[in-house]
Order: sequence, then C-alpha cells, then structure tokens
Amino acid sequence: MEKELLEKRIKNVLEQVRPYLQADGGDVNFVELTDDMVVMVELTGACGDCPHSKMTLKNGIEAVMKKVIPEIKAVEQIQ
Repeated sequence: MEKELLEKRIKNVLEQVRPYLQADGGDVNFVELTDDMVVMVELTGACGDCPHSKMTLKNGIEAVMKKVIPEIKAVEQIQ
C-alpha cells in the first residue's frame, strides 16, 4: 500500500514539472519506483535526445522530487 501511495505522489510531482518540459517540446513519463527508492522515468519528445536532458533530469525533476518526497533517493532515465 505504501508503494502505491508513493507512486501517486511521484506522478503528482511529474504533473507539476510536465508543463515546463512541454514548453520545450518534451515530456516525461513515470516508468517505475524501484525497491531502493529510485524513480525511473522516460524523457520523450525533444527531451528524449536533448544534450541537456541529464541536467534537466538531475537539476530539475530529481531536485523537485527529492524536495517534495524526501524518501526518494534518485531519479534516473530509462535507456
């Protein structure tokens, strides 16, 4: 049950950052929450192959995610 609640909170955070990504022609999709509290996401559109996507992921999405949900250890992009 705890994991379902966390996933709902994660998706809510992603909804908050999504408009910023969409403004640049990209998007983000939740993939999974691993057992060691790493959020796996897929960056799509312009964000999928942007050279700055790693910075967007770490300084943007991950920073917000960890601030809102301190249990989260990291946000990683699936390959």
